[in-house]
Order: sequence, then structure tokens, then C-alpha cells
Amino acid sequence: MLIRVKLKKKDNMDLFHRIALEEYILAMQENKHGDSAYVKDVVFTRFEVANKMIKKEVTIGDCRLILGDCMEVMPLLGKVDAVVTDPPYGIGMHKQIGKKKGEKNDKWNAPDFDNAPATPESINMMRDISENQIIWGGNYFDLPATRCFLIWDKVQRVSFADCEYAWTNLDTSARVFTFARSNMQGFRFPERSHPTQKPVELMKWCIEKVEGVILDCYMGSGTTGVACAKMGRKFIGIELDEGYFEIACKRVQEAYNSPDMLIQLEKQPATQEKLI
Repeated sequence: MLIRVKLKKKDNMDLFHRIALEEYILAMQENKHGDSAYVKDVVFTRFEVANKMIKKEVTIGDCRLILGDCMEVMPLLGKVDAVVTDPPYGIGMHKQIGKKKGEKNDKWNAPDFDNAPATPESINMMRDISENQIIWGGNYFDLPATRCFLIWDKVQRVSFADCEYAWTNLDTSARVFTFARSNMQGFRFPERSHPTQKPVELMKWCIEKVEGVILDCYMGSGTTGVACAKMGRKFIGIELDEGYFEIACKRVQEAYNSPDMLIQLEKQPATQEKLI
């Protein structure tokens, strides 16, 4: 029986190199006749497949940002601790968000990311590869009953939804996060990076509820990654759209350039002052 060997993730080893080394070990196990050409061909073929799936990978601090289709990339990652994500709901939100009633909105007409919902296969896969899940827009997907659902109360009562719902598999009570949408940077202004962008404060609140490495399969403009960077948490983000991927990289880098001082102080080890 062949056993795929998973290498420990090293800070200086990107996903491409890990895949190459893992496939080399697997090919060596398969090679019963000492044929070096066979090993080379197997590794090259498998690595080429992975290379096509991962268009680009950028590491910023403890955040790994991957450009590619999450359905192709997720199987390469192995198990992660938690998924915190906001997938497309399939209700055409890019044509609605960021405009007043009756106002023409050309900014979000180009990306058709919300014309169709995340597929059941992608929802099932993110549940299979993670211990815990927080999935925003859970009411749009076929998910089992849960004890703990999360609510974002947007405070202002306008023509859009008063709140949003996240499904979780957490074994705890339901919770509500109250945060006025008008307090969100770029609520109705050009600096907003994504039509369905969540507040960083909301994503930090979610991340506090789970442990370990956070995966966002639908990274968008990178708000979950920004929250992880500010909290000193490890993050993996996957995004299909190259434009949003570049925005996410920029925002995560900016988050590291302006760290949360409270988090930095908490991470500093205590020292014993000398007594005189």
C-alpha cells in the first residue's frame, strides 16, 4: 500500500515546492524497479497538474494567498483547522450593492461572481477538509441544522437586508454581532474594494470563535486575511479573480504594515526586571 507523505510546512517553502517534494516521495514508493526516468516522469506530470491549478501564490507574513479555483486548490491543501468564508449566494448582489434606490451602478456590473451560488460540491469539500466552518450566507445553501448560527445586525434599517446569517458547525449558542454598516469603510464610497465586502471587525469576531489556521475559499478582496493579519493568526486564502487577488495582497500587506498594537503587546513575552 502506498502512503502519501505529508511534509511539514516550512516558512521558506511555498505550496509548489511542497507538492513537488511530496509527489517525489510518492513516486519513489511507486517505483519498484529503480527506474529514475519513471520517477522523473511521474513527478513532472503531477507537478504540472498542480502548477495549472495554482496560477500564483504569494506569502505575506503568516498569510498564504493563492490565485486559482478553490475546487482545484482545496484538495492540494490537506486538512485545515477552520474555514471562515463568504461564498457567492447567486442572487446578483454585484448589481445591487453600493447604490441608492433607482441609481445606475456600473462599478459592479463587470464581475459576474454572484450570478450563481457556490456549488454544493464546494460547500461539501470545505466541510470535509476542515474541523470547523463559518459560512456566511448559509441560508442560501443546503446545510444541516445547527445549534450555533451567527447574525450580523447592520443597525440601519434601509431598503437592503437588516442582517446577514452565517451557518456554523460550532457546538455553542447562537450569537449576534451589532455593527452599523455605515461604520464600514467605503460603505457608499469609491474606496470599497468588493460589492459584498464584510467589515474587518465582523471577520475578527468570527475568527475569535475558532482555533488554528483559517482558510477562506472565496477570498474576494481579502477581508478575512486582513483580520487574521491584525490578530496574528495564520491564514490561507483562495481567489479565482486576478483583480480581487491583487487587491487582497495589497490589503493584507497594508494590514501587516499597520499591526494591531494590542495584539503585538500580547505576543511579547513577559520579562523579569532586575531588583536593585
